[in-house]
Parts: sequence; C-alpha cells; structure tokens
Amino acid sequence: MNHFVKSDVGQLRWLLLKHARDAFRDEKKIRSEWKRLNYSEQPDFDKALKEYDQFVQIFEDSGIQIHFLPPDETTSLDSIYVRDPLIVTPRGAVLGNMGKKERMTEPRVLYEILDNLRIPVLGMIEAPGCVEGGDVVMFDQETMAVGHGYRTNEEGIRQLREIIKDFIKELIVVPLPHWDGPGDVLHLMSMISPVDYDLAVVYSRMMPVPFRQWLKQRSIQFLEVPDEEYGTLGCNILTISPRKCLMIEGNSKTKELLEQNAVKVLEYPGKEISLKGSGGPTCLTRPLRRD
Repeated sequence: MNHFVKSDVGQLRWLLLKHARDAFRDEKKIRSEWKRLNYSEQPDFDKALKEYDQFVQIFEDSGIQIHFLPPDETTSLDSIYVRDPLIVTPRGAVLGNMGKKERMTEPRVLYEILDNLRIPVLGMIEAPGCVEGGDVVMFDQETMAVGHGYRTNEEGIRQLREIIKDFIKELIVVPLPHWDGPGDVLHLMSMISPVDYDLAVVYSRMMPVPFRQWLKQRSIQFLEVPDEEYGTLGCNILTISPRKCLMIEGNSKTKELLEQNAVKVLEYPGKEISLKGSGGPTCLTRPLRRD
C-alpha cells in the first residue's frame, strides 16, 4: 500500500510548489489584487522572484523532488500558498473547499497534477462545507487535528471525517479564536508547527486549553514563540525531516530556541513572498510524500 504523508515531521520526499512568477504573474496583477486580498503591503514582483528562487534552491539542495503548479488565469496572488487547497493523508489527497472566496478556484486545478503523480483523490469538500489545508496537522498516520474557524467550518469537518474514517483513528477538532477577524489569515498552523514527533513550536497564548492539554498528554515538548516574533511568522515553520526545519529569516529568538533543542535551522528571505501575504514556509508548500 502506498503511503503519502504519514505525518508533518517525516522526511520530506515530494513537494508541491507554485512559483511566484506563476502566482503573481506581473506587477499589474499585483497592483490589482493585493489590497483586496488583505496583504499588508504591495509585493515587489522582481524581488519576489529572487526570494522564491532562493526558497526553491533550499529544497533542491536537500534532494527533495519538486513539482510545480502551472499558471492559471482564474487564480489570485494567494495561489502561491499551495498548502490550503489540498490535504494529503497517508492514503491520498482530499481536495479542500476554500473559506476565502477569492481562492475558490484553486482546488480544481489540482486534479491533473495529482493524476500524473498517481496520488489518488479520496474525496473533496463541497459547499457549504469548507476546509483549508493550513487548518490540518498530521501528528502520525492515524492522528489528525483540524482547526474550526473562519476558513474551516463544521460542515467541512464533517465531510473530512467521513472521507478519512477508515484510516484516521483520532481526529481532534480545535476551535480557533476570532483573533483579527474573518479577513485575517488564521489557521491551526498559525499556533503550532511540529518539528519532531515530540517537539513543536507553539504560540500558547492563542491555543485552546483542551488542545494544549492533549498535546501535553502526547508528551510533546513546547518551544514558545515570543510575542515580538509571532507577527513575523516565527510560529510558521516547515519541517524537512525530524529536527531539521525551514523558517523565514529574522526571527532570531525562535531560531536560537530551536538550535538549543538540537534542531538544524535553515532560513530564507521572505519579505515579499511571505510577510506581505502572511504566509510562511508551511503555507508556501504542500508536501506530497513524507516518510
């Protein structure tokens, strides 16, 4: 039996990306969309391309097989954040339905690449349900957590539970806070990034008590992101393999905390592709195969 993504910390083998040149396309598209999509500032197209090339190089140097989504005229700047329209489980893919209306066209463009890679589509979330990939964390091949908030709703969770019921033994539903409201980017992975089976970077001030207690019961150690680095995506960390991770440069306190716990930290410049759109390395990537 094929196993695709057993957890969010296993060795990363295959990765889905969408290059900034294909998501942003040109300065005209950026100018027309960035405010409507709630970006903090207008991205600079040329600088974004340079940042993204450096981002890609990190994965190539790590021997990870990269698959790129093609440009699509129906998608927005946000399509650079490829995690959200897709969930990949041990048995195959689940196509999401986006909670952000400007992103509704993204899931449908994934069928062809999934078919080419022989990754089965187990199902899709249909309206009025919505589920975004940033709200889903795989702790192991039988345990999943899903955030219930503005981007993932109760009906979407019900549909997801039905699709995965034969192989996910425990699905933890985590109520998310209002925080900065429905226009903000807030997912479950805004408050937790596992970096090993027993270690996670967290922002506990946002975390519901029952979920925090559940993590503690699993003997997961917390590395707490300081308040001053939460807004610069200090809690948004992509694990490449256990205790080897990638984060946006500039969060020195979080980086030091990771290194003190025997985690190898890689960094990338992300002012244009991450900070302005509030999407860190987990948002920019969709793992397709992990050991």
